[in-house]
Amino acid sequence: MCAQYSHLIDLNDYPIQWWDKVISLGASIYAHPQRYVQACAGKIMATLFYEPSTRTQMSFQSAMIRLGGSIIGFDNPMSSSVSKGENIKDTTKVVSSYSDILIIRHPMAGTAKAAALTAECPVVNAGDGGHLHPTQTLTDLLTLKMEKGRLDHLTIGLCGDLLYGRTVHSLCKALSCYAENKFVLISTPELQVPDYITKMLRESGCEYRVETSLDKAISDLDVLYMTRIQRERFLSEADYLAQKDVYRLTADKMCHAKPDLAVLHPLPRVDEIEIAVDDDPRALYFKQAQYGMYVRMALILRLLESEKPAPLLKGECNPALKCVNPKCITAQESYLPRQFTVVGGKTVCEFCEERALPLSDAVK
Repeated sequence: MCAQYSHLIDLNDYPIQWWDKVISLGASIYAHPQRYVQACAGKIMATLFYEPSTRTQMSFQSAMIRLGGSIIGFDNPMSSSVSKGENIKDTTKVVSSYSDILIIRHPMAGTAKAAALTAECPVVNAGDGGHLHPTQTLTDLLTLKMEKGRLDHLTIGLCGDLLYGRTVHSLCKALSCYAENKFVLISTPELQVPDYITKMLRESGCEYRVETSLDKAISDLDVLYMTRIQRERFLSEADYLAQKDVYRLTADKMCHAKPDLAVLHPLPRVDEIEIAVDDDPRALYFKQAQYGMYVRMALILRLLESEKPAPLLKGECNPALKCVNPKCITAQESYLPRQFTVVGGKTVCEFCEERALPLSDAVK
């Protein structure tokens, strides 16, 4: 298995200069959309959405239409051959042969990387379970660049579901690459960020602190990234209900924030931001969603260019190890290589970045 195309699975597969080019192109398209109306004429984009989506799916579709291209795909796997038991490899192998670029969202971590191993066109990760969401991160970076004027020397608060929030994981990984950024991780003890994220922050030399109180942290922040408590990620309704109303951004709380605070949210929201906050000029989440379409237009154009592909698999195959994450794509698709790498002195699965164990221990 080998990659023949430039994919976007994890933003950190590319150097920061590549991100900056995508962001700059997105800003150019935002300023001059008429220049790009036929940039993808004759091209076909396939969207495979195994999970519900509004903004990500529609922004990709709008992006391709505005570039002059066409769209195929599904947003309900039960209306496709997936309902008959078709695996990821077969679905993406066939659909990628019909298209010029393939966008995939899936509830299992590592699915986009698994699809890219044998796809016949560039693959874009539009969210893989609770793992990563790199195109949302590009959206967030363009929003901050346009609204704050910089991507460095920021104090960023991330609030809510930091354990399962793939947008949080991707954003932490990206903003840790810019100078002097600080992170305030605001969550309940049960929903703190995974260990691999805090290890990454430490290894990047980033200052961070863990908080349980939004009220205590808000006055320090340049950016507040609110997230929804995701019902679909919890194993039981009781676990979800115990967490869902802990954090709520209100107009009263905004009175204690900096006058130039930028409030972002990947959406959809439930009740974690009250409606009254929408009228505050610091509330940027609807504008953020609009920027998402423009940065995805830029991404499509970049990936359709001839570029040297970033390597997909960098570690080693070890059949004696097993990923312990039950929501990793390797738990579903047994044909995938048991591929592992070392991060922070620990052996982790290269698909989902969770830890690995010897097979004899993992099956106990």
